[in-house]
Amino acid sequence: MSQQITLFDLANQQGTCWSLNPWKTRFVLNFKGLDYKTEWLEYPNIKPRLEPHLPGLEAYTSPTIVYSDGRYVADSRAIAELLEREHPSPSLHLDAPVLKKLEGLVAELMPKIRVVYMPVVYKRILHQDQANIDYWVATRTKRAGMTLDEMEKKEGGTVWQEAAEPYLRQVTELLKENDKGPFFLGDTVSYADFVWAGLLIFVRRVGDDFFQPLLDRTGDRKAHEDLLKAVEPWSKRDDH
Repeated sequence: MSQQITLFDLANQQGTCWSLNPWKTRFVLNFKGLDYKTEWLEYPNIKPRLEPHLPGLEAYTSPTIVYSDGRYVADSRAIAELLEREHPSPSLHLDAPVLKKLEGLVAELMPKIRVVYMPVVYKRILHQDQANIDYWVATRTKRAGMTLDEMEKKEGGTVWQEAAEPYLRQVTELLKENDKGPFFLGDTVSYADFVWAGLLIFVRRVGDDFFQPLLDRTGDRKAHEDLLKAVEPWSKRDDH
């Protein structure tokens, strides 16, 4: 029996979608007009909630969905591929060459801007539950190989901006390749737009003190602002 899709998203103080990867899936659900509900998960509760349904995964993350047939599906790209197969119209254009290029750039960019979110998210965005905070700090410290305070001192200020700028400018070049705009495919919206808009919204929700410098380093603020404006029909529902 068909049922409403469930999206597992990351709980936070604002009650809205904020992180890059869940935004990718939320964009797709909104774009395709699918019926879904959100189940918010605190970080320490992600694995206990999902593992019984997806045993043996290396990592348990958001986004994960329960599809309308009861299947649990993890990973934003796997979810996009499933939803494109099952609901092909409107198309996400997952075969567009620009998408592969963009995903590669984002993968290279994220380590360069980790100071934007690792030392900040648990202070500004997450619920101030001690177990939640302890989980974030412990896992991110291990991943970074240094304390979060050390990261802020080492990679903060203009350091991250200078490291990120070459990648941001390459994204701008991709975005402007099709001069029709405002999307990566010109006047046709695609999954590439959701990947990049998701990252921009993520940084904007971390804080304007990071978002504005990031836009400055793209080489063309307006191109990225225009993209965010153009995807608003599918970013309005953030489950506030």
